[in-house]
Amino acid sequence: MSQLLLEIFSEEIPARMQPGAARDLERMASDRLKAAGLTWDALTTYAGPRRLTLVIDGLPAATPDRNEELKGPKTSAPAQALEGFLRKTGLTQDQLVERDGIWFAEISSKGRATTEVVAESVDDIIRHFPWPKSMRWGTGTLRWVRPIKRILALFDGAVIPFEVDGIPSGDVTEGHRFMGAGQPFAVKDFADYRQKLERNFVLLDAADRKLRILEGAKAVCAARGLALVDDDGLLDEVSGLAEWPTPILGGMAPQFLGLPPEVVQLSMKVHQKYFAVRQPGKEGLAPHFVVVANVEATDGGAALAAGNAKVLSARLSDAEFFWTEDQKVGFDAWNAKLKDVTFHAKLGTLAERVDRIAALAREIAPLVGADPAQAEQAARVSKADLASGMVGEFPELQGIMGGYYARLAGQPDAVADAIRDHYKPQGPGDTVPTAPVTVAVAMAEK
Repeated sequence: MSQLLLEIFSEEIPARMQPGAARDLERMASDRLKAAGLTWDALTTYAGPRRLTLVIDGLPAATPDRNEELKGPKTSAPAQALEGFLRKTGLTQDQLVERDGIWFAEISSKGRATTEVVAESVDDIIRHFPWPKSMRWGTGTLRWVRPIKRILALFDGAVIPFEVDGIPSGDVTEGHRFMGAGQPFAVKDFADYRQKLERNFVLLDAADRKLRILEGAKAVCAARGLALVDDDGLLDEVSGLAEWPTPILGGMAPQFLGLPPEVVQLSMKVHQKYFAVRQPGKEGLAPHFVVVANVEATDGGAALAAGNAKVLSARLSDAEFFWTEDQKVGFDAWNAKLKDVTFHAKLGTLAERVDRIAALAREIAPLVGADPAQAEQAARVSKADLASGMVGEFPELQGIMGGYYARLAGQPDAVADAIRDHYKPQGPGDTVPTAPVTVAVAMAEK
């Protein structure tokens, strides 16, 4: 039994597309090889910033010989039916077998070399790969998420010869774009491939990249007496941006800690892909961030940290502007704007929806032990922050910002909490509201 190693090496693959690409490669390869009659012991795919990799262990050298029997028309059927069956099978009438008044075709076919099957399968996979977005380049007709540079294809250590749209297969790949040897190198098998990639500053497995990010980020934080704010979604994304991820601790102006922590953290995450940092034992964030670089800087990352701090400062200055300006506007003006926002063509405006939610919240309130007046009050301003500048910039903060603005406006805590939490639960992993006023508004909203 032999090993198949395939790598499709290209320009940078968007991080959000990598997990799906690994699954699609596994599915498409499995389907095509199974259809050819091949079996194997283990199949694994990997996706990274510049490569999709497939390794299959335990493949036979050839597909098995096939013997199949096809049932044809009755011997009494019209001649046209028999002629069609003969065309389908490629046989002549004297090669058919008659049993119980029915024609049968017995077809035997020799197995095909696995390398031949793989070459055809890879060509088909590349040409029909379901990228959410793809592009053409040069003068070719091939489409891929980004231009393909190389195709590595080895079976039992030998190159499987083929080409796809002028791109030949081979035994050569490349390491890190900026570090390492700086030259393409040949590999013999998967173990050699993985070892040489790591030697050239490429971690093939996304799980290894995540572990390096997490351990490195926690280490640079701990060295300054800080702690990393965990963010699994950001970790997944950043692991697809760097082949040799190197966390670096940066600092920001303490003045920005006057913003709600959700604003600071979301600005870091959405715009810059930074991790937020906190001080152990204290609420809120610390005036620091962790950026994941794709190089090991000779200065320990000082220049990278300073440059990223400037970019973050500009982003947070924008957020600070929205925070300040929103406080000058208020709920009445925002609610007035909702009259011009269509909720649904057949259900009226967002303001009309708010009226319905408020009426329902007042009715539900006594049933859940809430004050009807407070429930209605919270419902009437629950959607107001949708018209605010901050939520316009960060839609993910709807409800959260409304809660902050309500407290600044002197609204009761029960009302502010209801505005903040009335969208919950937003999935099976989310918390369920328990405060009576929040429960009333959340149920009415849904």
